[in-house]
Amino acid sequence: MQSVICLFVASIAVAVFLPGSCVQTVIGLYGETIEVPCNNGNNKQDGIIFTKWKYVKDDGTPGDLLVKQAVKEQATVSATDGYKNRVSIAANSSLLISQGSLTDQRVFTCMVVSFSNLEEFPVEVKVYKKPSTPVIKNKAKELENEKLTRLGECVVESANPAADLTWMKNNQPLVDDGKTVIIRSTVTKDPITGLSSSSSSLEYTARKEDVTSQFTCTAKHKMGVNQVSAPETFPIHYPTETVNLQVVSQSPIREGDDVTLKCQADGNPPPTSFNFNIKGKKVTVTDKNVYTLTGVTRDDSGVYKCSLLDNDVMESTQIVTVSFLDVSLNPTGKVLKKFGENLVVSLEKNASNEANVTWTKDNRKLDKLPDFSQLTYSDAGLYVCNVSIEGIRQSLSFELTVEGVPRITSLTKQRSYDGKHKVLTCEAEGSPKPDVQWSVNGTNDETSYVNGKATFKLTVVPSKNLTVSCLVTNNLGYDTKDISVFSLFEEDKPKPGKMI
Repeated sequence: MQSVICLFVASIAVAVFLPGSCVQTVIGLYGETIEVPCNNGNNKQDGIIFTKWKYVKDDGTPGDLLVKQAVKEQATVSATDGYKNRVSIAANSSLLISQGSLTDQRVFTCMVVSFSNLEEFPVEVKVYKKPSTPVIKNKAKELENEKLTRLGECVVESANPAADLTWMKNNQPLVDDGKTVIIRSTVTKDPITGLSSSSSSLEYTARKEDVTSQFTCTAKHKMGVNQVSAPETFPIHYPTETVNLQVVSQSPIREGDDVTLKCQADGNPPPTSFNFNIKGKKVTVTDKNVYTLTGVTRDDSGVYKCSLLDNDVMESTQIVTVSFLDVSLNPTGKVLKKFGENLVVSLEKNASNEANVTWTKDNRKLDKLPDFSQLTYSDAGLYVCNVSIEGIRQSLSFELTVEGVPRITSLTKQRSYDGKHKVLTCEAEGSPKPDVQWSVNGTNDETSYVNGKATFKLTVVPSKNLTVSCLVTNNLGYDTKDISVFSLFEEDKPKPGKMI
């Protein structure tokens, strides 16, 4: 036989027919009005003389509550105890008990008397009350790694029946194994209200990974959805297993930099004092985990260590390398040499690692430094040597000037395109830039001077045969050269561009 459950629209009570029993059971809510149905609300008013409600007292004797005559609108309350002002009857003959309490958990009987019959319908009343929200009390300040510790106590109050409590870690239930997890639960009843309070203490063996674990307590009750306490987390204390030394500085470390050594340990709470081994010398720092080397030099390169105050074996090591770059260039500054002389350039460098060397001349990159065994005017210029390693760069330079007595390399003549003039071209080398003097008058056309090479042009209109001299001079000396120029009237007109 299956149970039959009837839910009333007013949600005041739940009627249950227990298997193998003809006694109906009603569940009422604590503090609410309990509705006890008579014949499950199926009474026919035709032929009824009266309806009477009675109950079984605590001592087992019967007691009357009220009588409702069919011909009267109001029921007569016959109860003289605590029910006197708490009972009434509904239109469907149900008994209404206000301010339900646990003392109402008993059997009530509806007796219906008609002209043809007398029927009784016993109903057992149970009163439920939802517990308070679970709260974790007496919480541990911290847990120790792999040590059984009382974590806290979960408490719910004022419930009926008593609530069942379950401890959860990260939303997964914890199970008492008698070793790493021990759970003890108790239930107490209020002597006045009869309501139950449940408590559950948890002893837990924590591990390091539990530092982020969330512990909660879930209260399960017949009255609806489970209730969950606010999550709690706990610091986990565990000893240091590893030490780590860090070098806190810009990279690479250069001479003059400040270098901070930082020692860290994985214990909780973490150690706050350490021993630093500064190239073989022990230095103890308290209430901090750093040691700073100020204005380091290349001599500070080496092995550095840190360890716990009480355990020198548990240590960490770092190698500190201070980068440096020494460069010497000879010559530097302004360098004055004569044409054809030799120039020896020497570069010395000392660095913490392989240095990169590049050369530029007048801001143009060179594949390599030129051969200065026999200087020419084109060798003159500003030479810059750039030497670098990671994080360090130095630039040194010299400005080379090549001087020499002017020397005419070419003296030529050419008829102009229109055939009316002759153009004389005198080319010379020398530094400083030479000046030119012609032995005849004419029009100076173009003058250029590049890398010690000068070009001078003179336009003339010879009316007779001439010998023309080109004289070039600077403060170091001079050079001269002659050329024969024929009269335009004695020559046939040449083709354009033809030299004569």
